[in-house]
Amino acid sequence: MKKNIIVTKADFVLDEEIKKLYVDNAGAVVSFVGLVREQASHGKVIAIELEYYPAMTQKALEGIVEQAEQRWPLLGVIVIHRVGYLTVQEQIVLVAVASQHRHAAFAAAEFIMDYLKTQAPFWKKEYIAGQSEGIWVEAKDSDNQALAKWLKN
Repeated sequence: MKKNIIVTKADFVLDEEIKKLYVDNAGAVVSFVGLVREQASHGKVIAIELEYYPAMTQKALEGIVEQAEQRWPLLGVIVIHRVGYLTVQEQIVLVAVASQHRHAAFAAAEFIMDYLKTQAPFWKKEYIAGQSEGIWVEAKDSDNQALAKWLKN
């Protein structure tokens, strides 16, 4: 299986990454790209800053992908998560999955993203218009609820 799991400050080119998953027997490639949103519950976002602990974060991401491999017949997985200072509409994360069939690819991509949002050690600070300091962002209830559905299965 083709795997590429990267944490980086550098941006990625979606088309180039997706084409890496065009492997033998692939019948489906599903991808998700997360962007920096302009609106937060507490105001207009100017930028975010993502921090991480390299060895711990890499190990967590690899573990999440391994769990997905155990659940679905995957042919390839790409996870790219950016860190550092990112402005509105910049790409934050790519999760892309190849499988022979679309159902496995969709499910695995959703699973990886749900686990990444709740289990991968990233710390996010939002910079809001009119505020001089960034605000550390807590995990959302909706992210924990998305994770809970996988824990039942």
